[in-house]
Amino acid sequence: MPKKKKRESSYMPVTGAGLIRFFEEEMKGIKITPLQIVIITIIFITVIIMGNMGMLSFIRI
Repeated sequence: MPKKKKRESSYMPVTGAGLIRFFEEEMKGIKITPLQIVIITIIFITVIIMGNMGMLSFIRI
C-alpha cells in the first residue's frame, strides 16, 4: 500500500456550514484597544458638556 503524501497546508474544520471562516491576521494601521476607545469617548463627552456650559468660552474659532 502506498503512503499518502501530507500536504503542507492543513484543512480548516468546517464550521457554520463553511460560510464563516475567521482568520486572526495582523493588519496594518492603527491598533486601538477597547479601553482606549472608552477613555477617548469619556474625554470627548466631557469636552462637549464643558462647551455647552460655557466653560470653554476662551476658545475662539
